[in-house]
Amino acid sequence: MATKKFKCKVCGYVHEGDKAPEKCPMCQAPQSEFEEIVEAAPAKKGLNTNSNVYTIVYSAVMVIIVAFLLVFVSQTLKDRQTANVINDTKQQILSALNLRDLPDVAGTYSKVIKADALMKADGSLATYNGEFNTSYKSESDNGNLHVFVAEIDGQTKYVIPMNGLGLWGTIWGYIALNDDRNTVYGVYFSHSSETPGLGGEIAGLKFQSRFPGKEVVDGNKVGLKVVKFGKADKDSKFEVDGVTGATITSTGVNAMINKVLSAYVPFLTAANVESND
Repeated sequence: MATKKFKCKVCGYVHEGDKAPEKCPMCQAPQSEFEEIVEAAPAKKGLNTNSNVYTIVYSAVMVIIVAFLLVFVSQTLKDRQTANVINDTKQQILSALNLRDLPDVAGTYSKVIKADALMKADGSLATYNGEFNTSYKSESDNGNLHVFVAEIDGQTKYVIPMNGLGLWGTIWGYIALNDDRNTVYGVYFSHSSETPGLGGEIAGLKFQSRFPGKEVVDGNKVGLKVVKFGKADKDSKFEVDGVTGATITSTGVNAMINKVLSAYVPFLTAANVESND
C-alpha cells in the first residue's frame, strides 16, 4: 500500500505514513494542523498541435480526404456532365440550322439530323459509325471531315463543323448549307475567351444573321470571306461585314472559314455526294 504524505501547516514539516502524527516532531503542533499532500497525476503525453509534424500530418490527411471527395463527386457526375456536353453540342449544330432555344434538343436533333457522315476524297459521303463527338478539332486533325445531313421542311441541308483561333483563344462554329452545297442557310459561332462586347459578339445573332444567302464557293476555291466592318461590298455574294471594333477576331473567323471549308471543296463542288459504300 502506497505511503501517504502529510504536511504541517505551521512549520512545513512533511510526514510520511498512513496518517498524520499526533504531534509535529518539529513544532509540536497538534494533528489537526496537518494536511494530506495529494500529488497531481502525471500529465498524459499527447500530440503537440503546435509542432511542424502535426501541421504536416494534418495537411496531408486533409489533402487526401479532399482529393478522395473530388474524385468521388467527379465520377458520380461524369455521366451527367457528358450528357450535358453532348446536348450542348447538338444544340449548337441545330442553331446553325436556325433552330435555337429548343425545349427538347435531343428530340429535335433526332428528328432533324438524318446522318452524321464523313467526307471521302472524291467528295462523296460515307456513314460515320463512331460515337458522337463534342470536339471536331481533334476529328479534323485526324482527317475525319464530318458533314451532318439534315432535313428542314422537306429540304436537305448540310452542316459542317469549324474551328480556329480568335484574339485570345479558340473559336468554333457550324455552317449550314442548302442542298446546292453552296448557299449559306445559317451559321453558329462561339468562343472560349474573346472580349465581351467586341470579339465576343461573334456568338450573337447580329453578326451571324449576316451570313444566310451568301455563297461559299467561287469556282474551285472558297469565296466566302469576313472583312473589316463596313468594308463588305453590299452587292457581293461572298463578303460579310466583321464585328465592329474586333478586327482580329473577325480575321480569325475569316481564317477559320477559309481553312476549314477549303478542306471540304471536293464535297462542295462534287456532282454527287451520296455515299457509295
